[in-house]
Parts: sequence; C-alpha cells; structure tokens
Amino acid sequence: MEPSNRERIWQVIHSIPAGKVSTYGKVAAMAGLPNRARAVGRYLSELPEGSRIPWFRVINAQGKISFAVGTERFVTQKQKLQSEDINFSNNRVDLKTYLWQGE
Repeated sequence: MEPSNRERIWQVIHSIPAGKVSTYGKVAAMAGLPNRARAVGRYLSELPEGSRIPWFRVINAQGKISFAVGTERFVTQKQKLQSEDINFSNNRVDLKTYLWQGE
C-alpha cells in the first residue's frame, strides 16, 4: 500500500539528522510533493502527542522559526535546535551551514 502524503512528509522529517534543518518547501519536494510547503506545516500540526519525529528541525525558507518570536512554541523550537549545536544570528539559522539536502 502506498504511503499517504502525510506519511511521506513525516518520513522525510524523521530522516533529518541531528544538527541539521530543512525547510517546509524542501521537505515537501523530498516527499514528492513539490509546491506543497503549506501541507508540511499542516501535517506537522497533526503529529500525535509524544511523537519522536523531530518537528523542530523544520524551519522556513528564510532560515527562521515560523512561530512568533517569544511565544512558548518559538522558545521550545529554538532551544531544541540550540541543544543540537545549531546557532542563530538575529533569530535566523544559516542555511548554508545547517540545511540538510537529503544526503
């Protein structure tokens, strides 16, 4: 049976290694769903409680966390990324350094 779009997205996110990030658009493309970046966000919001999928490794194409700065979710995501030695400058991740290309 063919995996659902949600399962394909979750599989790609599960593959992002510690210390790396990906963007919503790149995750969608790697899952075979080009131009479906918004779907990635929607499927991330549907992760079951306690999931081991590293949702926090997905950021926007500008290298920023998509949650509003200072919110609990923003702080949680930033802390999780920093705990994997991902550095921020002006609340932005250097995609040249940390972007996972699926290698």
